[in-house]
Parts: sequence; structure tokens; C-alpha cells
Amino acid sequence: MATFTVATLSPSSSCFFAPARYHRSLNRLSPSLLYKNWHPKLPLLKCSPSSSDSETSTTDWTFKLISGIAGTGFIETSYLTYLKLTGSGVFCPIGGGTCSDILNSDYALVFGVPLPLIGMVAYGFVAALSLQLATKENLPFGINISNAQLILLASSTSMATASAYFLYILTTTFSGSSCSYCLLSVLLSFSLFFITLKDIGLQEKYKQLGLQLFIASLVILTLNTSYSSAKSASSSMAKIELPYFATEITTPSSPFALSLAKYLHSIGAKMYGAFWCSHCLEQKEMFGREAAKQLDYVECFPDGYRTGIKMIDACIDAKIEGFPTWIINEKVVSGELELPELAQVSGYSEPVQPS
Repeated sequence: MATFTVATLSPSSSCFFAPARYHRSLNRLSPSLLYKNWHPKLPLLKCSPSSSDSETSTTDWTFKLISGIAGTGFIETSYLTYLKLTGSGVFCPIGGGTCSDILNSDYALVFGVPLPLIGMVAYGFVAALSLQLATKENLPFGINISNAQLILLASSTSMATASAYFLYILTTTFSGSSCSYCLLSVLLSFSLFFITLKDIGLQEKYKQLGLQLFIASLVILTLNTSYSSAKSASSSMAKIELPYFATEITTPSSPFALSLAKYLHSIGAKMYGAFWCSHCLEQKEMFGREAAKQLDYVECFPDGYRTGIKMIDACIDAKIEGFPTWIINEKVVSGELELPELAQVSGYSEPVQPS
């Protein structure tokens, strides 16, 4: 007669043994005799953890995954925040210069705060909280695991909603443009949302549906309000357009001005300015007609000025913030300067004196 017997070894695991054949009926055996008739070398086939241990292990793995995804988003948005705050150019692996256009647009600010900075804070918060849950460290402010999961759900809901909103903007306002960083952020935020949602029970999902809808509505309302106010400000300046015009220098040049201008040219000194800048014109007038032609002058708006237009790359690379700006021997000197001041800054020491 073949018999399958299950022996419980511990509260957290159960082990299944191979069948044993007996030469007598089990009905006639006492428990002690039945124990003695077990084969001493029966192989252990399978041990499985209890359901509670399995759930705990799965939850820890989920928190670690959330932390990894949020950490990736934190690195990406930190890089974009640095570029936004420093005004540096964006390396866009897909789409060329369209990444810079999007990062420098009005949609990259929410009530004046750089959007990448907001994303960096959000990703960093989710990464830190999920990492604490995974490592079972003490949670801040005395919150428990259930409340922490709800906070993660609320955070991921707001991030996914914002990403969906910006994805709509990308496909409508920036139609034809490609922004790999934007698409990566969409992928990360939606992954966080679905993983966090999956980790919550079905009944709890229905309970929190109202909260999720409220958060999503609040995010959309906030973004709409921010961009509406930005558009109103932009529309008030939309008519500002100034075609380029050449300025005429009327004063004659002195021998000192001519000598200084030639010297500045010889050492590679450059003057950065704008055609509409009155101080730039006055600086040139100090040199006079002939000497001004010897200067290495860089016009930052050669195609005219209008709202939203940027300076040429040479001025952006030089980090010009005002006009006129001199760069002499790699030293930046801002503002309109008298000729003796320019001579002193540049190291000019010719005996010719201003007349």
C-alpha cells in the first residue's frame, strides 16, 4: 500500500517527502511504530516558504525596484537642472538641438521654478522613501508602512499625471521635435506609478481612487494656471521686435585711440555688444571712426531683436550677461570703460597719450 505523508518541520516552511511502501496496514500501526517504519534515507523533495515570508520578500523587491527607477530619474533631472541653472547647452542624443529648445521654453518653468528642479526633488523623495522601506529603516515622522505606501502612490500619481501632461504638450506644441530626456522621464514616472499601484491590494485601490483623481486634477490645474500666466506675460511682450540697424560713429580718432585699438586687436581682446545698446555706441565713439574699425567687435544680435530670440553662439559661449562686455586676456570686464582704463586693464603701455 502506498502512502504520502506530509511532515511540518517549522512554522515558516513545509517539506514534502517521497511515498513509502509498507508491508502491513497502516490501520494496525501506532504512531510510534509508524515513525519507526519511516525509511531513514527518504529524500527531501521540496521546501517552500510560507505565504507571509513570500509576500514580504516580494514587497522588499518592489521597494528596491522603485528606488532604482526613482534614482535613475533623480540623476537625469539633476543633470537637466544643472544645465538649466547654468545656461549650458544640452547634449541631445536624439533630436539634435530640439532638447535645448524645449528646455529653454516657457514650459520648462512652473511659476518661475525650473521644471527639472521640481522633478529632481520628486524623484529624490520617492527614491529615499522606497529605499527606507526596502531596508526596513525607521521611517520619518513616525509614519507606518501603509501610510508610506500611500505617500508613494500619491507621489507617483502626481508624477505620472505631469508626465502625461507634458507628453501632450510635446506632441502638440512641439510637434516634430524630439526630446529623449522628456521621453525617458515619461517612461520612468509611468513605471513608478504602475509598480506602486500593483503593490496595493484591489480593495485599497478602489478606496484610493478618489484621492488619485484629486491629485491628478490638482496637478493639471496647477500646470494650466502656471502656463496661462506665462502666456499672458509673453503675449504682452510679443509685439517687441527690433530690426537690426547699423550704428554710425561720428567722432574722429585720436592717435592714442588708434594705437590702443591696434594693441587690443593684437592681443585678441574682444568687445561684445548689441546694436540697440547706447553704451556700446558710446564706447565706440570714444575710439572714433578709424579706431573703432580696428576693434574685434562681436554683435550678439546680428539678425535683430525680438521676444524669445537668443544671442548668437559666440555670445552664449562667452556667457555674456550685459553690454558692452570686454574679454581681455581671458578676463571679463563689463560696462563702458574710459580709454585709459582699457589701457590699464589690457597692459597697454605705449608712450602716446590721449590728446
